[in-house]
Amino acid sequence: MIIYGVALLSLCTLAGMFIGDLLGVVVGVKANVGGVGFAMLLLLFLTDKLKRRGHLVPTSSQGIAFWSAMYIPIVVAMAAQQNVAGAIKGGPAAILAGVLAVVITFALIPLVVRIGASSYVPAIDADVKA
Repeated sequence: MIIYGVALLSLCTLAGMFIGDLLGVVVGVKANVGGVGFAMLLLLFLTDKLKRRGHLVPTSSQGIAFWSAMYIPIVVAMAAQQNVAGAIKGGPAAILAGVLAVVITFALIPLVVRIGASSYVPAIDADVKA
């Protein structure tokens, strides 16, 4: 059912927000540090794991696909809430957290590509001769 996909997304969002708040406390910033990013990574990993085990039916995937389309507006809305001037005044910890988030995200791109590549089967074009 579609609602199971939305439930999975909401659980990932709650876990991501918790991790982001925890990371904010660890780095000394009174803000959520990367909660939405952690939530989406968790959603990617869980969705892949559930699909491989056959526990995620196509209708549940529709709920996830709907909210995936909403991801960019949600991130823009959350970014609009952030106080950039306050973060810069907060000192090097806030800047370091931002830089580390970007570096870690770029470092995880090959891992995410490998996850997607393992299930990718290219279509064979009948007109192309090898």
